[in-house]
Amino acid sequence: MKKIAIYCGASTGNKNIYEEKTKELGQWMVKNHYGLVYGGGAVGLMGVIADTIIENQGHTIGVMPTFLSERELAHHGLDELIIVQDMHERKRKMIDLADVFIALPGGPGTLEEISEVISWGRIGEHQNPCIFYNVDGYYDTLAEFFDQMVKTNFLTLEDRQKILFSNSLDDIEQFIINYKAPVIRTYKKDKAN
Repeated sequence: MKKIAIYCGASTGNKNIYEEKTKELGQWMVKNHYGLVYGGGAVGLMGVIADTIIENQGHTIGVMPTFLSERELAHHGLDELIIVQDMHERKRKMIDLADVFIALPGGPGTLEEISEVISWGRIGEHQNPCIFYNVDGYYDTLAEFFDQMVKTNFLTLEDRQKILFSNSLDDIEQFIINYKAPVIRTYKKDKAN
């Protein structure tokens, strides 16, 4: 079974659509035979995605550092809860377990984790698609910023096209099916003027 790593908030945000679309994503994952890999929490959108997949008889793996599990934030209904030492080990383990990476709406932690996954993909640490599930335009300004990176030559157009921003599960499905990993990045020294 293929697995999708989901990065999302430990809050549900202030719009019902965030929770609704998280449930839709969870149902879509089970229907398409994807297991869940996520941070292991029981609160916010993290709890919503796990609960939805459990309710639909899908497979769930949580990865949580010791200090968070000690705060009793762990979801107790998962198929597997992997306890790791720290956040760095959690992120590495999630990358190793997953075949696809999707960010739902979330805060700085969500942004940091999906950004690291994108960066690691560009240097060859994984060969998997990175997707922003752009619920209600949540990631519009970030998509514009990635476009700005292309305009200013800090990101190639080819690499930008390997990062999907979409609010459509059909688009996400096609992106995953047709995904071809980017060529591993190489570096050249700029010539002195």
